Amino acid sequence: MTEYFTGKVALVTGAAMGMGLAGAQAFAEAGAAVVLSDIDEAAGQEATESLRAKGHDAIFVRCDVAQEPEVAALVDAAVAKYGRLDAAFNNAGVIDEPTELPEVREDDYNRVMSINLRGTFNSMKYEIIQMRKQGSGAIVNNSSIGGLIGNPGRSVYHATKHAILGITKCTALDYAAKGIRVNAVCPGTIDTPMVRELLRREGLDPEFFVDKAPIGRLGQPEEVAAAVVWLCSPGASMVIGHALPVDGGYTIQ
Repeated sequence: MTEYFTGKVALVTGAAMGMGLAGAQAFAEAGAAVVLSDIDEAAGQEATESLRAKGHDAIFVRCDVAQEPEVAALVDAAVAKYGRLDAAFNNAGVIDEPTELPEVREDDYNRVMSINLRGTFNSMKYEIIQMRKQGSGAIVNNSSIGGLIGNPGRSVYHATKHAILGITKCTALDYAAKGIRVNAVCPGTIDTPMVRELLRREGLDPEFFVDKAPIGRLGQPEEVAAAVVWLCSPGASMVIGHALPVDGGYTIQ
């Protein structure tokens, strides 16, 4: 895949840590120039400098994906620097605390919806505008096993992840014959800072999730990143509108 991504440009949102950072690293190692974006400017800059120190071509653009003008500026910055956009991993997202639906506060609902769903929508909108001009491109949205199943107390988070699969499928149909492929990954429990914070906040041991996974361990961010890069590569040229579980077998039980 290195040969294919040489001369290509990839954009990753939520790239300062976790699956986003792993995705940015994987694209860079495959030969792409990478535009990293995150709301955390300090962590995003640090991640970008780490890639540059390894000889990769990368820039950082701060962006709150919930704000449409910032997303438009992000894509503009990518194109201004590199002249094109070939791949995008729309990864930015948050998870809320487990709450039964009647107790969900409006502020919490709006925060999760605006980042996870509106943020993905905004990102796709401006990525596709550029990719339409080129007549080519590949987009991968980060859903979750929460887009495929339900879990107690997760109505808002799962609603966003189900919706991401909906817009992935619809947009994939719109552009399948126009050179733009749109797919999604559905990670299981991945060992990221967000998951570690969730475990700490809810007083859970990692074994709580390990015991539920047929593979018998947490997933690693690099495993999701490998799936993302493959979905953006010619190896996945016939894969359109797919929701790919990267979950160690969780959803086949």
